[in-house]
Amino acid sequence: MSTQPRLRVGPVRRFTRNLLCSVDVFGRPLLVKYTRDPAEASEEIRGHARLARHYRVPALHGHLRVPGGHLLAYERLPDGRDQGLLLDLLNTDEPSDDLYDYLDQLTTAYRNVILETALPTAPTHLVRKLYWARAAPGGRLDTYYAGTDFPVADGLIDIPVARLCTYTLHINGQRHHLDWGATLRWLRAHFTRTDPEWAALTQGDPTDVNLAHPLAWLDYDTAGMNSVPGEFANFLWYTSALGGWLVPTYNPAAFADHPATFDHVPANTPSVQHAGVDRSTSTIHIDYTPRLSAPRRAAVAAYWYRLVQPVAGRLWSGANLANLLRPYVAMRILGVYNLADLAPQDRLVLLARLAEAMSPTFDPTTYFFPLESPCPAR
Repeated sequence: MSTQPRLRVGPVRRFTRNLLCSVDVFGRPLLVKYTRDPAEASEEIRGHARLARHYRVPALHGHLRVPGGHLLAYERLPDGRDQGLLLDLLNTDEPSDDLYDYLDQLTTAYRNVILETALPTAPTHLVRKLYWARAAPGGRLDTYYAGTDFPVADGLIDIPVARLCTYTLHINGQRHHLDWGATLRWLRAHFTRTDPEWAALTQGDPTDVNLAHPLAWLDYDTAGMNSVPGEFANFLWYTSALGGWLVPTYNPAAFADHPATFDHVPANTPSVQHAGVDRSTSTIHIDYTPRLSAPRRAAVAAYWYRLVQPVAGRLWSGANLANLLRPYVAMRILGVYNLADLAPQDRLVLLARLAEAMSPTFDPTTYFFPLESPCPAR
């Protein structure tokens, strides 16, 4: 007669600075998270409690301080190889009915909670990790870029980024200008402003690996009162650039349980057709093709038309959404990866994307998803 093991421990996975491990204790499936930062663990516990009042979240069964960090034991939701996350619904060639149904549920839940909890809030009372902390002295903008210079794209455009302001950029036939130093100063200044802004109770980091399927919210150290435009910019940029292209390229270990991700990286990786400098006219020419798989286009479109636009119509009627989103998009481009550490072509595309986001002609509906018409109602 065989008996079920009292303890079964699965493989350890690394996500940024944290470790995750599936554990079965007397048949109970748990997900154990180890974090080294006690403050981050405390924020996660508080964030989980805040979110549980409005969103579906796995139960937090317990937490324990251990040498060097903190352990948190969550209910483990059903999962498997290439199963259990929004990511897996996006890792297909075409959008499925399951994806459309999921997007309906996601945008409806967010729309209801954001409109129910939205308040003008001073920045000092917002979750600050992803934006304000990164722009503050000693934050990521300083760590990555203070006192440094690097080429726009080694071997392609060897002009230092600090000298971009002396060139005109022709990107896909459109004229742009990017002053690297001024952009960093503007971002730092923007995130020292004290004006209240619309905030709502959200998870704060709504990525395709932090959203479970069936719908539930995971990862809570940024949960709380978050800037609404910051929340929007995070999902839009992650879904259209980070999740399908940059994160699997530079952090492949995070997708060990979801290897189908790598099959779809080519469909989400921009292609550079031309990059050159005309020094006689101080002009940099960049021609690139943005790529976004059909499921990711469907997700971005649904999010925009079913969540961003209806919420914006209530909170900022008549406002220019491009101006609201711009600082958050720029911070996501600059504050996730250090551009100097990326491959030259990836850096080139991100600098082009930054120039487009900083342009007075920035249009989110063409920037995030190249669709001819809104996602049809279903």
